[in-house]
Amino acid sequence: MQSKVTKRSTINMFSRDKKSDTNVHVNPNVAEWELRPGGMLVQKRNSDVNNNFSSIIKVKVKYGSSYHQIHISSHASFGELKKMLTESTGLHVQDQKLIFKKKERDSKSYLDIERVKDGSKLILIEDIESRERRILEKLRIAKKEKASKSLIEITLEVDKLAKKVSTLEGNVSKGEVISELDVESLTENLMRVLITLDEIYGEGELKLQRKEQVRRVQKHIETLDMLKMSKPNEGNNNITKESKVDCDVPKQHLQEKQQEQQPLKHSESVVVTTKWETFD
Repeated sequence: MQSKVTKRSTINMFSRDKKSDTNVHVNPNVAEWELRPGGMLVQKRNSDVNNNFSSIIKVKVKYGSSYHQIHISSHASFGELKKMLTESTGLHVQDQKLIFKKKERDSKSYLDIERVKDGSKLILIEDIESRERRILEKLRIAKKEKASKSLIEITLEVDKLAKKVSTLEGNVSKGEVISELDVESLTENLMRVLITLDEIYGEGELKLQRKEQVRRVQKHIETLDMLKMSKPNEGNNNITKESKVDCDVPKQHLQEKQQEQQPLKHSESVVVTTKWETFD
């Protein structure tokens, strides 16, 4: 009796397996089903279809005394909502604070995850501190760009002046005569450049570039000073003045002038030392 029951159950088991195999082969959409850990066979979820599906919702945003109705995807982020509000409010994205259910929402958070639904109400507030930081950063960048542009122009000017200094230095080394007016003019131009460099403020690489140009200008000014200090007894005087005084005075003339001045000094001494006093 027991053997018959066992045999019958075995036959039923095989017949069930065979029937299952038949169903699997017959069903053309077998890939749409998946086996759960508990052994239950359920229809497989198509994640791509779910992700592509998004409903358009209408939210009401209050800004000051005005209300703005925005149509947006339920899967959109609060950052995307801020971009849409920029068009109607004129507020920069970084200057916006979106409040939903008495809590500020991050721009990276999504509407559906935060349970924003069709007809939900939000509050928009201007972030004053963020606006001030953004403006200061904008001014800092503009100032940096202006300083960088000025430094480029100064560098080109220093290059031109450096060539002129090098030319004068080469002429002196060849024994040629140079004009003192040219030396003074170059010195004044370099001093003006030095003042302009002092007004430029920069950080990091810009600061190093400014410091390098200051060093170059100072070096050229020192070179010009050395040319001005050239002495005749070390060789020919290579610097000519615009109003040159003739110093070739005969020695005999100098001696005559000295002899004329000596009696004058003696007479002056007599006048000073011969003051008489009268007595009653």
